[in-house]
Amino acid sequence: MRIDWPHPKRLGGRMRRIGILMMLAATLLLSGCGYNTLQSGDEQVKANWSEVVNQYQRRADLIPNLVNTVKGYASHEKEVLTQVAEARSKASSIQITPELVNDPAAFARFQEAQGQLSGALSRLLAVSENYPQLKADAGFRDLQAQLEGTENRIAVARNRYIKSVQDYNVVVRSFPTNLVAMMFGHKVKPNFTVENEKAISAPPAVNFDSPPKPQPAGK
Repeated sequence: MRIDWPHPKRLGGRMRRIGILMMLAATLLLSGCGYNTLQSGDEQVKANWSEVVNQYQRRADLIPNLVNTVKGYASHEKEVLTQVAEARSKASSIQITPELVNDPAAFARFQEAQGQLSGALSRLLAVSENYPQLKADAGFRDLQAQLEGTENRIAVARNRYIKSVQDYNVVVRSFPTNLVAMMFGHKVKPNFTVENEKAISAPPAVNFDSPPKPQPAGK
């Protein structure tokens, strides 16, 4: 019995067509299972995180001038001034990379450092209430306005980041996109905690009952 084997060229062409069809099927399958949604969500999280970091850096850049201005009127407030300087140094020492948003421990350290800096700044602004001449200083008022504007931008950037992470994590956890997420190494991303949000949004406590402290000579 004679067996007619396919010609190698015809066999090669058929295999290529089968390969193309399999690739198309895989593409449609991945698209339908949320692969593209995972990718776009991941990119959105990265973009929003970059804006959070940008606004925190803007705040950090304002702090040296703010501290020096306060020091000119309240140099004996060493404890508060030192706390701000140390908190800024700690926050700036954390290496911020794209991988940080995928590392819960590193993200928690970043969040803690920024929270400590926010607390130190609140105490510094509270102290300034005891120095009328400092509050009247045009440079201080300008720095305070810039700081308040930056804090508002931080809040907006954080909220956008929180929302994008929530949306992304829902996709990562939901079936059947969770299978695609596991296949390509997509994991749940850490987010800002509720406790930290409360601390950030709390206004600085200012005690107007405390008597004004003596001004340095020549002020």
